[in-house]
Amino acid sequence: MTALQQTDPEIYKLLACERERQENRLELIASENFTSPAVMEAQGSIFTNKYAEGYPGKRYYGGCVHADVVEELARTRGRALFGCDHINVQPHSGTQANMAVYFTAMKPGDAYLGMNLAHGGHLSMGHPKNFSGIIYHVIPYAVRADDHRIDYDQVRDLARKHKPRMIIAGASAYPRIIRYDLFAEIAAEVGAILMADIAHVAGLVAAGQHPSPFPHADFVTTTTHKTLRGPRGGLVMCKQQYAAALDSCIFPGMQGGPLMHVIAAKAVALGEAMTQQFKEYQARVVQNAKALASGLLEEGFRLISGGTDNHLVLIDLTDKGINGAQAQEYLESAGITVNKNSIPFDPLPPGKASGIRIGTPAVTTRNMGVEEMRLIAGMISKVLTQYANEDVVTRTRNEVLELCRQFPLYPQNGNGILHG
Repeated sequence: MTALQQTDPEIYKLLACERERQENRLELIASENFTSPAVMEAQGSIFTNKYAEGYPGKRYYGGCVHADVVEELARTRGRALFGCDHINVQPHSGTQANMAVYFTAMKPGDAYLGMNLAHGGHLSMGHPKNFSGIIYHVIPYAVRADDHRIDYDQVRDLARKHKPRMIIAGASAYPRIIRYDLFAEIAAEVGAILMADIAHVAGLVAAGQHPSPFPHADFVTTTTHKTLRGPRGGLVMCKQQYAAALDSCIFPGMQGGPLMHVIAAKAVALGEAMTQQFKEYQARVVQNAKALASGLLEEGFRLISGGTDNHLVLIDLTDKGINGAQAQEYLESAGITVNKNSIPFDPLPPGKASGIRIGTPAVTTRNMGVEEMRLIAGMISKVLTQYANEDVVTRTRNEVLELCRQFPLYPQNGNGILHG
């Protein structure tokens, strides 16, 4: 009996249920992944007990000798992995990482260019109820109607017209390569700071599967839990000239004590990302996404931009007679986890949406390959075209379960509810 099982059997049972859900469902949410047992071990470690306000060598508490080494390891590995001048590993999330850059680079009321949320942008790029839309003046840029690619001409025109303090290159649901070099040209022309949000593609960037924002961007933010395959958290990187201001903005400006157990897990994930195995994994993520997109096209689905260059695919359901919320529910009943998602020029509100977003990081972590992506495309097609047929849904759910059993999530079966 574990300590948790003895102390709180209710939570223990819920953890066991969640473990079973992750093991026996196809996880296709593009922003989710499965960490290694080593990452989870670090995150669930003794460092959860330690308060360490400040930075290595400049803490407000005693007893930080080991915390200093852990944080410096995370910083050293991050700089080496991404080739940046400076990195701060303390942000608790991707949105807080973005907030740190906004607070460092802009004043309240300043204007910035960010990707239209309905065209693939993120909540922290100008949603009216998010700090990014409340404190600052967002000027959204869009994708073209004919090919759903970023309209760089529009970005340039908007930049020339509004002279924004900052331009953001990044997205949450954009299946194509982002041209950081073009964004840099535009920013330089109007004297704007360039920020790149690589939360979705950080692992691909680290492995050379997507262009790097360095040395083009002044600031680069990312989460650590998507393609980077680490714990839930954020990172901020910047050019050396902004380092002191950025660090001061994060602490004491935005956050108090850093989550040292999460920083330890970030260090582990960054170390894993420096291996050849990780590079090969990211190549398979992209290969699988292309195969999944190809399979969906063969099944008669419309894809935003016609395919993918990265880890995600955005499916347009407007010709299927269902919306994204319904598709999410139908697929969930068959053991396939996706998320509803707005598509460019979507006639429906975000709560319903006309599309679903799917990605391959998690299923690739399970060692599924191109052949399995073809099978998954067929499963998605069967469910979304025959969702009213309970026999079809049941058979698909059984097929999903069998496929998951062929590719166990944590086959090592270590000790503990999280690992085995």
